[in-house]
Amino acid sequence: MGRRLLRANDILIETAGGSRERPTGRSVLVSQDVLDAFPGDVTCASFARFLRVDPDVASPRFIYWYLQHLYARGDMWMHQVQHTGVARFQFTRFSQTHKVQLPVRAEQEAVADVLGVLDDKIAVNERIAVTADELALALALDERWEKRIRLGEIADLSKVQQVPQELSDDLVDHYSLPAFDSRKAPDRCSPLSIKSGKFVIDSPAVLLSKLNPEIPRAWDVVPDGSVPSLASTEFLVLVPGLGISTHELWSVVAQRKFLEELAAKVTGTSKSHQRVRPAEVMETEVVDPRQFGEVGGQIRSLAQSILAARRESKTLATLRDTLLPQLMSGRLRVKDAEKIVEDHV
Repeated sequence: MGRRLLRANDILIETAGGSRERPTGRSVLVSQDVLDAFPGDVTCASFARFLRVDPDVASPRFIYWYLQHLYARGDMWMHQVQHTGVARFQFTRFSQTHKVQLPVRAEQEAVADVLGVLDDKIAVNERIAVTADELALALALDERWEKRIRLGEIADLSKVQQVPQELSDDLVDHYSLPAFDSRKAPDRCSPLSIKSGKFVIDSPAVLLSKLNPEIPRAWDVVPDGSVPSLASTEFLVLVPGLGISTHELWSVVAQRKFLEELAAKVTGTSKSHQRVRPAEVMETEVVDPRQFGEVGGQIRSLAQSILAARRESKTLATLRDTLLPQLMSGRLRVKDAEKIVEDHV
C-alpha cells in the first residue's frame, strides 16, 4: 500500500471521464502543499494514474509541463477510446509508445521555473479573489442589517441572447469567453461546448442555478460587463437594480438564509428534474443592500480587487499557454522567456 501513497512531485494523469469535445489525459503536479492539506495519507482515485519520475533521469516538473504541452497540442486524442458512455485514456499504450526528448537537466529546471512563476502568480491571485469574496460576504452578513425586501425589488431577470447555432466552438475558443455550467463551478478560461440551451450574457449580472441544488449557489459573473460570457439556460440571470453593484447583489443572494429558503421551494419528483421557479426566486426575501452605506463601498472595492486579480490571471494564463509550446520546441530560449515573464509579473 505504501507504494501507492502520493508524494510531492508525483504527477496524476486522468484516465477516464473525457468527452467528445475534451479528451482524457489531463495532468496535475502534486505539491507538498496539496498533500499537507489532507489530514492523512493520500492516494489517487481509480479514474487516474500517477507517474513518479526518477529525479536522477528527469525533472518531474519539466515532465509535468511536457504533458501539459502534449494535451494542449491534442496528442492525447490518439490514446483515447470510448466503448461506453465514459471515455478512457490508454495509459499503458501511452507510456510504452511515447518517447520524450529531454534537454539537459539545467534547461529542464529553467523551463519549469519560468512556467512555474506564472502558475504561482495565478494561484496567488485566486487566493486574493477568494479572500475578497469571503470578506464581502462577511460584511453583508453583519447582524445590523435588519431590513429585508423581496429580491425583485433590487434585481430583474435578464432577457438573454441565445447563442446562434452556427457559432462554432473554434470561434468561442478564439475569444476565450468565460463560461458557466450550473452543474459545476464556473470556469472563466475554458468555454463550454456550443449546443442548444446556451446563452450570452453581455452586461453585469449574477447567475443563480435553478437546478435542484441541495443548497443553491450564486456566482458573480461579470462585475463590470466588459466581457461577454456564456451560460447554461439552467441559470437565472439576475441584473442589479439602479444604485446596486453586481457584487452587492451577489453578497445578498449568496447568504445561507436566502439559499436555504430557495432550497425549500424546489419542486420536482426526481433530482434530475427538480427546479426552483423564477417567480418564487424573485419573491424570496433578501437583506436590502441599500442600507449598507459605507459598507457598500467596501464591498464594491473588494469586487474591483477580485476583478483585477482574475483579469491578471487570465492574461498570465494566456502568456503561459503561449510560451509553453515555444519552450518545449526550442523555438524560444529560456533567457528570452524569463525576460518576458519578468515584464508581466
